[in-house]
Amino acid sequence: MTLPHIEKADAVVIGAGVVGLAAARALALAGREVVLLEAADAIGTGTSSRNSEVIHAGIYYPKDSLKARFCVEGSRRLFDYCASRNVGHRRCGKLIVATDDAQMAALEGLRQKSHANGAIEVHWIEAAEARAMEPALSCIGALHSPMTGIIDSHGLMLAYQGEAEAKGAMIAFNAPVTGGAVEDDGILLTVGGETPMRLKCRIVVNSAGLTAPMLARRIAGLPPETVPANYYCKGNYFTLAGRSPFTRLIYPAPEVAGLGVHLTLDMAGQAKFGPDVEWLDAKDGEPLDYVVNPRRGDGFYAAIRTYWPGLPDGALLPGYSGIRPKVQSPTHKTGADFIVQGPADHGVSGLVNLYGIESPGLTSSLALADLVTAKLD
Repeated sequence: MTLPHIEKADAVVIGAGVVGLAAARALALAGREVVLLEAADAIGTGTSSRNSEVIHAGIYYPKDSLKARFCVEGSRRLFDYCASRNVGHRRCGKLIVATDDAQMAALEGLRQKSHANGAIEVHWIEAAEARAMEPALSCIGALHSPMTGIIDSHGLMLAYQGEAEAKGAMIAFNAPVTGGAVEDDGILLTVGGETPMRLKCRIVVNSAGLTAPMLARRIAGLPPETVPANYYCKGNYFTLAGRSPFTRLIYPAPEVAGLGVHLTLDMAGQAKFGPDVEWLDAKDGEPLDYVVNPRRGDGFYAAIRTYWPGLPDGALLPGYSGIRPKVQSPTHKTGADFIVQGPADHGVSGLVNLYGIESPGLTSSLALADLVTAKLD
């Protein structure tokens, strides 16, 4: 069998989701010749387009974690970026509600955590004030996050793509990276698709999202002990038939592996609920199930009616689903931080691996891209 000819590239980014596009943009702006390889036929077809499209404020994450630092920094940068590039967004604010005394205590913990992270605008409001803001709401108290917003995530990715291409970056679609090897003069990637090729690179950024750990395990010469295990946590969404009675995002107290079944709005004002938590027993390389089971709606009605008792019967329609790229198992009670490994972490020159880039990855995309370039420097 004749092997494909070896092409050469300066910097290769694997994965054209929001973080991969942000990284390609940052490298191109820094003067690198960038090739972006995407297995699908368009940008952002995975986790980046299957989420709540929320610009988070930095409330939920442990102090000094990457998630906390990059969410607070990233949200402020993202609002400025969207305003300057005409990317659709709105700072609509969010209420995190308590419906019993135990949740009040949990929300106080969130308030303290958010202030420690620098999101000092998050504050308590009484139930009467919450109901004055959102008359359909039922709660005994709430946290108000005025800096939380919503965004047109596809518009953001198009903006990143446009800026990267304007600086010379090239995107190859239907170009799955199937493996690689660390060599003395760079990293040799094998690329499948209709036109298989081998690509010798000085720099590789593995931003493959759900498949990033699987891809890393296929790079010969990368210490396998540096690659975390990966798990797939599905989140289902249901949409609201009819007009939403809410103008802000409504979140319950968070739960293990997620933020609870919350109400978010898209840029057109359409309300959606989710995501819930559904762990998938999928092996690397197996097709992932994105079908929303209508029977899960029963649990949605029960969860939503804790804070919106007026939700009408039959008002929820199966919407879409996304899958969180987890690096901790379902038995873990606390969430894992982002993992961004550079040469100093795994010993391979020119390689950055990003693992577990779930929420708030979209909010943190500009900050994560800067960390990628810093790891390479």
